[in-house]
Amino acid sequence: MTTIDTLLDDAGRTFADEAGIALKDEPAPLYRLLVLSVLLSGRVQAKLGTRACRELVDSGLGTPQKVRDAPRDEVLDALTRAKFLAKEQTTGALQDGAALVADRWHGDLRRMRSEADGDAARLAELLTEVPRLGPVGADIFTREVQAVWPEFRPHLDVRALDGAEVLGLPRDAGKLAEQVSGDDVARLAAALVRSGIQAQPTAPCGSTPM
Repeated sequence: MTTIDTLLDDAGRTFADEAGIALKDEPAPLYRLLVLSVLLSGRVQAKLGTRACRELVDSGLGTPQKVRDAPRDEVLDALTRAKFLAKEQTTGALQDGAALVADRWHGDLRRMRSEADGDAARLAELLTEVPRLGPVGADIFTREVQAVWPEFRPHLDVRALDGAEVLGLPRDAGKLAEQVSGDDVARLAAALVRSGIQAQPTAPCGSTPM
């Protein structure tokens, strides 16, 4: 068994899957991935972000229209139950972001996909218009969404490549992607990110963005 095979077996679960998102090229799961990307892009532990995303969905806040139109306290309470940090700022950002998705993209991020037209840089520009979603969050979204948007493969950002270096693998997205099937590139990216995080024993738990 190769290092890559072992890595996929041990850590090849996407963060979307960990958050309970059955990712498909459909409006609701794509929006939930966007929310997860916002939650993970700050300096929080991955488990906090995935737990908060699950709590929002379980509370009926799984579509942009629901989040946009919900009373502020309803969103805040869901984040509180998940023990998420920076609840006040995140609540406002999620509701503002939901309004952007609902109004500009008519609740369907496939429209964003069409506008990006396979250009990862353009996709990042569009994603970073979402409140509290900077370049790190855009990378998280693209790393995960390549599972269902294959035109953005391979997307192995600096965090994934850092993980590859830790494992003695080539710091080259193309060479790494060649070692797995196309559908497994997103799983590989998630596994490499986890490897990079685990290699930072002196960092406070959860202090590194995903």
